[in-house]
Amino acid sequence: MPKLKVAIIAGEASGDILGGGLIKALKARYPDAEFYGIGGELMIAQGLTSLAAMEQLSVMGLFEVLARLPTLLKLRKKLIADFISSPPDLFIGIDAPDFNLNIELALKQAGILTVHYVSPSVWAWKHKRIYKIKKAVDLLLTLFPFERQHYAATAQKISFVGHPLAKLIPQDYSQQQHKQQLGFNADDLIVALLPGSRSSETKYLTPVFLHSAKLLWKKHPQLRFVLPAANQYRYEEIALLMEQYPDLPVKLILQQSRTAMAAADAILIASGTATLEAALLAKPMVVAYKMAALTYAIYSRMLRVEYVSLPNLLAGEMLVPERLQKDANPETLCWELEQTLFNQQRREHQIAKLKQIHQQLDLPANERAADAIVQLLQSKLGSN
Repeated sequence: MPKLKVAIIAGEASGDILGGGLIKALKARYPDAEFYGIGGELMIAQGLTSLAAMEQLSVMGLFEVLARLPTLLKLRKKLIADFISSPPDLFIGIDAPDFNLNIELALKQAGILTVHYVSPSVWAWKHKRIYKIKKAVDLLLTLFPFERQHYAATAQKISFVGHPLAKLIPQDYSQQQHKQQLGFNADDLIVALLPGSRSSETKYLTPVFLHSAKLLWKKHPQLRFVLPAANQYRYEEIALLMEQYPDLPVKLILQQSRTAMAAADAILIASGTATLEAALLAKPMVVAYKMAALTYAIYSRMLRVEYVSLPNLLAGEMLVPERLQKDANPETLCWELEQTLFNQQRREHQIAKLKQIHQQLDLPANERAADAIVQLLQSKLGSN
């Protein structure tokens, strides 16, 4: 039997994590398989031959994408041509739907099996994308159980695999140990501030988060704060902003966001993937987000869900407060944090629900994804 050839493309660090685990699981089933496409260090470490730097695809924001569009379109056209002229047995696109879905559409029309790993946020916006996904994708691997219902209209072949992060984060851990690791006392009452890793988030959220912390600290001077910076550049930006709050007991640390969250008694956090990490740590939290007024006007008109944060989407209720744009102001966030810290009923409800979410997602995602792909390959062989 000829060895399996798998083309696979991931567009950013989170996709590289998924891709690395998936390649490892597929290699256990097909030891001689060949993997090539685009990926990061983790996928390359598992044997991927990367045909281009993954950083080329890691572009966020409307205007940033436009600036890189000619390069991205040229790369995508070349990849499609190469894959069709020398067909893999299977193509796997990991997230990056704006880049991968058009590749999947072209390859599926050429008779190549296609898998898309991570559902686009069709529940939030661009719901009509489900029809394109149906045309382009033979198998959709989803991280969350609620996603299946949004594809009912197309009868999309879907396999819910769970989220790999749920395996990496233990359900039981020592909060006191994490506090001491960051230099706090074991009995300190700590609020973690996570305004996000992007420059726009530093601009719009960090000042609001620091002001909220100041208001809260004035009412509850026993509180201590920790703020993890995603990288050295963000660290320096945030350090400058913190000069406006010389008395605020906030510890700025480099990276270590999971340690900061694990140590915290409550979290003020930007809406995004970090909220899932906070949820898996079962941390009471307040979610906030601000962006440029024009960008918000565009996105808010596209939004078609009641909730924007993953904890609420997974819980199916307004489990954690969400404060967006004008509502993400220091006075409102201070009040919400106060409730999250000292309203015992709210805390207990959040913690219990978040622990249920962890159990729901704590599945062998890499193995389940690989098994679903094996079934897809076998079904094709059986139909030939």
